[in-house]
Amino acid sequence: MTDGQEFTADWFSKPGDSLRALMLRRGLAVNDVAKHLHGGMAALRGLLDGTGSIDRPQAAVLAAHLGGTESFWLKRQANYEADLERAVDRATATEGDDWLLLPVPGDKPRGRLSVEKRRAEVRRRLTFFNVGTLKAWDARYGRICSDTLFRKSEAFTSNDAAILMWLRSGELGADLVDTRTWSAGNLEDRLGDIRKLSKVKRPELFLPKLKELCAEAGVAVVAKRAPQGCPASGASRMVASDKAMILLSFRGLSDDKFWFTVFHEIGHLLLHGARTFVDGEMDGKGGDVAEREANDFASRCIVPERNIEEFEQLGPAKDPVMRFSVKVGVSAGLTVGQMQHRDMIRPDQLNYLKRHWNWEQLQPLLD
Repeated sequence: MTDGQEFTADWFSKPGDSLRALMLRRGLAVNDVAKHLHGGMAALRGLLDGTGSIDRPQAAVLAAHLGGTESFWLKRQANYEADLERAVDRATATEGDDWLLLPVPGDKPRGRLSVEKRRAEVRRRLTFFNVGTLKAWDARYGRICSDTLFRKSEAFTSNDAAILMWLRSGELGADLVDTRTWSAGNLEDRLGDIRKLSKVKRPELFLPKLKELCAEAGVAVVAKRAPQGCPASGASRMVASDKAMILLSFRGLSDDKFWFTVFHEIGHLLLHGARTFVDGEMDGKGGDVAEREANDFASRCIVPERNIEEFEQLGPAKDPVMRFSVKVGVSAGLTVGQMQHRDMIRPDQLNYLKRHWNWEQLQPLLD
């Protein structure tokens, strides 16, 4: 910095960062805090992701239940807003066109933007990604593009920016999931109970139980529909040193694809540690070594090795498939999916044994 130049910070820290740290330090669950806030869980979500602000009543609640004083929380909010505006000023002036290329939730078709609308769109992106410069964005998210194995369906056109938006949305959703400390052993111990959930027909019944079982092993399960341009059916990554995330999109809207994705992502967490994986439509074939290992793991979760010989004798008749599925403890749709993937039957055979859902049914369950 030369004489006469004023240093302008290009970073900011959300009050939600302090809120999250105090929750962890005091061992407070998400519901323990949300129940005291006007607006409940929606208000807490906004404070954590930066879309909500701390007013005087909220500051009083935080001071009473997390610590600090009312003035501390109000000052924290004021400092954040000032720092964010400086970052927005800089980003709009020097990187605005590039920021506007990055999609964020709630984007709508837009034409020519006024100066204020342009600032607002840049602000939304800085807030969502929680970074002040494209260099910081690249360090935090661009690296995911090079380090992540994107397993994409050939039927979709991939858009890395849309994938990263989906991943970031998953991170924000995982913030609101209370988990124990991540333990691969605990997750493996719960595999049997997770398999049984495939027999439950209705997502509103099995999804909460899946989240509960995984949370006990330190895994936040987040269900979020993939945005346009994102071909992902699932993803897995460590979102903190002691917390993993499985992100599910329900792509395909059938039980065989959903549960294969669940087991595939569990396989990544158990077999491949802290790497980030984004997986497209599951066909159980192809991929690199890590993908083949996760595919094999998922297949074994559905068809145990001890039952392979019997499984391979199945054909396109309903009753034997039903009996086999009951025997191994999974839904018939999963068995059919494996038979199709292994070319034992045609893709159009036995599909009536699968369970199918629609977005209207799933919408209330998405994070």
